[in-house]
Amino acid sequence: MGFLIRTVITAVAFYIAANVVTGLWFSSLTTLIIAAIIFGVVNAVIRPIIATLSLPLTVLTLGLFTLVVNAIMLGITALVMPGMRITNFSAAFFGAIIIWLVSWIANKFVGDRGTAAAR
Repeated sequence: MGFLIRTVITAVAFYIAANVVTGLWFSSLTTLIIAAIIFGVVNAVIRPIIATLSLPLTVLTLGLFTLVVNAIMLGITALVMPGMRITNFSAAFFGAIIIWLVSWIANKFVGDRGTAAAR
């Protein structure tokens, strides 16, 4: 159930980012939902590797390089997803910031209410 909720939150974040950022585009609602699933997989599989490799830059920039890593994850998702298009790096960068912000706010409201650790 948690995966489904997180996927819906990511899809809503993608929708908001596509409407706010010029250069981030989805061909349909189905594409947006599938992109949200792929984005979750990319973040689970590839992000830890890139985050580890970029750790010196992240420390050097006091964590700000994490925003670039988020943009890279969004770009990888766009490369894999045929109906998703990002025109330039700034669209990926600002889109990743909006997706992070919307996801963070939504996850604060949803949380992990069903787990024992959250009680």
